[in-house]
Amino acid sequence: MLARLQQATTLGLLALAAAWFAWFATRERWGWAVLGALLIVLGYALFLGVEMVLLAWQHGDDPSPRASAAQLLRAWWGEVRTAPQVFCWRQPFRSQSLQDLLGPESAGHTGVVLVHGFVCNRGLWNPWMRELRRRGIPHVAINLEPVFGSIDAYAPRIDAAVRQVATATGRPPLVVAHSMGGLAVRGWWAGCGAGTPLARVITIGSPHAGTWLARFGATHNGRQMRRGGDWLAELASAERQTRGAQPYASFTCFYSHCDNIVFPPSTATLPGADNRHVPGCAHVDLVFQPAVFSEVCRWLSGAAREAASSAR
Repeated sequence: MLARLQQATTLGLLALAAAWFAWFATRERWGWAVLGALLIVLGYALFLGVEMVLLAWQHGDDPSPRASAAQLLRAWWGEVRTAPQVFCWRQPFRSQSLQDLLGPESAGHTGVVLVHGFVCNRGLWNPWMRELRRRGIPHVAINLEPVFGSIDAYAPRIDAAVRQVATATGRPPLVVAHSMGGLAVRGWWAGCGAGTPLARVITIGSPHAGTWLARFGATHNGRQMRRGGDWLAELASAERQTRGAQPYASFTCFYSHCDNIVFPPSTATLPGADNRHVPGCAHVDLVFQPAVFSEVCRWLSGAAREAASSAR
């Protein structure tokens, strides 16, 4: 569903930009033709700029470092370059171009489950999947649907993927989740996935304590991400009941003080987790930072050494 929606949005914007340009070009009003077409195609950059201003304004007394103007500008530019690759190409047109990697050769290797976030699909992970495949690492990337439904509804899809990887490899998988996907994983692990062993959970820009922007959310899952909301409180309570007093010891949380979607920045951290700050990165661009993928590889290497040691 999301792929078709983003296909329509991308092609619609391109058609509108072309029509605008043609209308004014035929009247030899070249300035209006070029300016209007560029505004239609690149207008998203203005919205990203507004989000950067809002996150700086809302930082307040948050314990995370305050971003400098130069860092915010660098993060904005990184997101301007990354967003169209994700939302106008990989997700709408290439979400099924790369298949999961599971097979007889997966046995004995720790696999990876990739969980995307809000208004995304598995196409987000295409660069990851190419690299994981190159390294021979088993992996499954899922689609969370319904796109605008309850976060609780995603648990069966996560459960199926975790079981699929665990069955193929014979080992607990490592779960990597971006944005809302981190909340979906937490909900699954506190509910129907309680007791399921995992090698690690690594979240990237996940609104663990909600996000200021969610106050404008009109969808079910958008409202669930509001700061101080009932759903987040109930999730934390369920985690303490099912996973004890230190429910986040198996989490690594990547966050940034330039995240234009999840802010204030510390809302992307968890108490007792290994919280890693990546400076100068916006929300989607954070997924593709070398530090994040390197940490995944580090945990996979540790799991491989542990497996080899156990086999002796």
